[in-house]
Amino acid sequence: MSVAIMTDSNSGITQSEANELGIKVVPMPFMIDGEEYFEEINLTQAQFYKKLEDDSVNVCTSQPSIGYVTSMWDELLKQYDQVVYIPMSSGLSMSCATARTMAEENYRGKVYVVDNHRISITQKRSVYDALALAKKGYDAKKITEILLKNMSNSTIYILVDTLKYLCKGGRCSKGVYLLGTILKVKPILQIHGEKLDTFKKTRTIENAKRIMIDQIKKDIEDMLMFDGRKDNIYVDIAYTKDDTEALKFLEEVKEEFNRDDTMVNPLSLSVSCHIGPGALAIAATKYTLED
Repeated sequence: MSVAIMTDSNSGITQSEANELGIKVVPMPFMIDGEEYFEEINLTQAQFYKKLEDDSVNVCTSQPSIGYVTSMWDELLKQYDQVVYIPMSSGLSMSCATARTMAEENYRGKVYVVDNHRISITQKRSVYDALALAKKGYDAKKITEILLKNMSNSTIYILVDTLKYLCKGGRCSKGVYLLGTILKVKPILQIHGEKLDTFKKTRTIENAKRIMIDQIKKDIEDMLMFDGRKDNIYVDIAYTKDDTEALKFLEEVKEEFNRDDTMVNPLSLSVSCHIGPGALAIAATKYTLED
């Protein structure tokens, strides 16, 4: 059966890259001073950060309408027998659960919604692996089963440059924000599975990078080796707004992990909205191609 692959822009896959890959990407919506914008459609990265850093402008994330999502499914089903849709984790947005309910009720056997608890670069890796599985001839049900089997085998650590946006989003109090600013505290957040949690706090970028590298190594040993292998794991880098520090980090990661396939991508704007510019992230994701 012919299988289409679809995701949302939380994966970090741009519309132009989607065209090259032959997939569809749902642009995530944002409300900016009450007006709706769509990532990569009428809202560029530069425009987004200009608005976000302006304290007089109200920027918040939103969910794509289910009607918009199903219209994309309908268009794909004119050309393909089935659709595999890989949205952001249900633990970070209700849009996944809504899509899954709609697929089960009205598109059974045609559309499979994969809730493998991924976001940003780990979600992007899932999309790449789903594409490879589709090219190998797997149907949508089998692709979904393989992705779900491997869903817990990914982790992300994010160094946040300022507590300002966590405070604005209600993830820390104003008192913590003010004290952290005075002490120059930079939190390291962790995304593993459904949750975004504080992992550690530090004061320097160099120390934070060391902490994140060491923890990724530990995660590879503790969580990602269920088949006894370490050679089938991606290690990737992401950032918000400026890639200067990310490119420096890339050289360190290549040396530490002896890899030449590390990707460096911007974090999705949905994540960036809650953590602000200047963030730096590292992720580990196990391949899902081995069945």
